Amino acid sequence: MHSSCSSRVPGFLLLAIACAVGAVGCSSARSTTSRSGPSRDSATDLEQQYEQVIRTVLPSVVQISTPDSTGSGVVYDSDGDIVTNEHVIGDAKTVTVQEAVGNHALDATVVGKFAPDDLAVIRVTSHAGDLKPARFANSADTQIGEIVLAMGNPLGLTDSVTQGIISATGRTVSASEGNSGQALITAAIQTSAAINPGNSGGALVNLDDEVVGIPTLAARLPDQGGAAPGIGFAIPSDTVQNIADQLIRSGRVTSSDRASLGIVAETAANESGQPAGVAVRSVTSGGSAAVAGVRPGDIIVAVNGTDVTSLEQFELMLSELKPGTKVTIRYTRGLGGTAYSGTATLGSLGS
Repeated sequence: MHSSCSSRVPGFLLLAIACAVGAVGCSSARSTTSRSGPSRDSATDLEQQYEQVIRTVLPSVVQISTPDSTGSGVVYDSDGDIVTNEHVIGDAKTVTVQEAVGNHALDATVVGKFAPDDLAVIRVTSHAGDLKPARFANSADTQIGEIVLAMGNPLGLTDSVTQGIISATGRTVSASEGNSGQALITAAIQTSAAINPGNSGGALVNLDDEVVGIPTLAARLPDQGGAAPGIGFAIPSDTVQNIADQLIRSGRVTSSDRASLGIVAETAANESGQPAGVAVRSVTSGGSAAVAGVRPGDIIVAVNGTDVTSLEQFELMLSELKPGTKVTIRYTRGLGGTAYSGTATLGSLGS
C-alpha cells in the first residue's frame, strides 16, 4: 500500500502562500537548460485514453432527481442497484433516474441509506437490464498524483466530465449538505477535478476505467461562502463497496469499520452558551457507553485524557479509532455534577 496523506480538514480553512519574485526559497531565475516538451504522439495517446475512459464509464453514471434535489449516481450491479450520496436522496420517497444512454426516465425505490458516510443505494424498478454497471477499484491502491476524471451532472448539465489528479488521501472532512445533517467522511480522497453541485453521487474514475470514489462535496472558503477551486472530496471506493453491499443485502449497515460509543448526543453548552462537553441524549442498551456507566443526561468531558468540548471534536476523536479499541471516558452527571470515569470497548457504527 502506498504512503498516503492523513490529515483532518474540519472547517476547510485553507491558507495560500504566494511566492514573490526574489523571495527566499522561491525560484525566479529562468533555466538555461533546453527541455523538450511531450511529443504530439504522447499527447494524442493521453487524449485517446481519456476518450476511451469516458466512452466506457460515462454510460454507468446517471442523473438522480427527487422532489427536493438533483444529483448523480453510479450503476452498481446488474440488478439495477445504484449508489449515490445520502444527501442527494434525503427524505425522498420517490426517486427518478435518467439514463446516460437512451435518456429514459426510470422510477427507483430507496434500498437503504447510511448518513454517517453520506451513502445511499436506490434500485430501478424496471428496465434494470438497460443499465451498465461500473467497475470499482481498490481505493487503497490509489496514488497521489494519479490522473482522475469526475463524471456527473453538475448544475444540471448532464453527462459532464472534469479532469484532475488525486491531490491527497486519508482526509477526514465534515459535510453538512442537504438533508443529511453532519456527515463525517473518513479516509476521503482529495482531488483537483472540479466538483460542483450536482456532481454529488457521481464517479471519480481512474484511467483504468475504474471508479475510485464517489464525489460528495467541494471545500468552501469560510469567509467568502464560495467554493475553493481545485479542492473536492470523494468517498473512497473501498468504503462505498462495503456500505453498498450491506445496504443491498439487508437495507442497513451493521459493520461500518467506524467506531461507535453507542450514544445519541449533542454539544452541551454552559451558562455562558459556550461548548462544555457532549450531552448524552440516549444510550444503547448493552452498548459501549452503557457498560462504562454512562446514562442519558450525562456530559462526556474527556476521552483517553483529552478534554472534549463539542460533538464535532468527539466524532473526530472516534474517527481515528477502530471498533474494538478500549477507551477511558470521563463524564459528569449533568453540567457541573459529580464526575465519573469508566472504560468502554468501542463498537461498530451502524444504521
